[in-house]
Amino acid sequence: MRKIKIGDVYAIPLPNGLYAYARVFKDAGFGVYNKLGDTLNPEIDEEWKYQFIISVFKDLLQDGQWIYVKNIPFRKKDEEWPPKRYIRDPISNSYSIYYKGEIKSSSVEECIGLECAEVWDRELVVNRIMKEIAD
Repeated sequence: MRKIKIGDVYAIPLPNGLYAYARVFKDAGFGVYNKLGDTLNPEIDEEWKYQFIISVFKDLLQDGQWIYVKNIPFRKKDEEWPPKRYIRDPISNSYSIYYKGEIKSSSVEECIGLECAEVWDRELVVNRIMKEIAD
């Protein structure tokens, strides 16, 4: 089994026959690019942007359904971290921000526009790609 490395790029087969592409960040981060393609060897360059950055279960990158393409190292060590994400405590309804392994209290307003700090499963990732990029 191949060891997952920061900067690894994976091709995600989609129901429409195309592939989405995503890159591994630290801390289970997974940045899905905003472009689709029909090749397992995409020419990813500076023009490519992330549509969204989430967290995924490690087994999704190891079971062979998502295909390892290549490794593109990050230019700076700080870029290896996913952006800030929010956490909402369902009991107290309080909010926190999770970043670089640390959790800090925050207000609702500080969390607006951030992804929720949750780990996504395959079907949910593919559904989001189809909704946001493939349409």
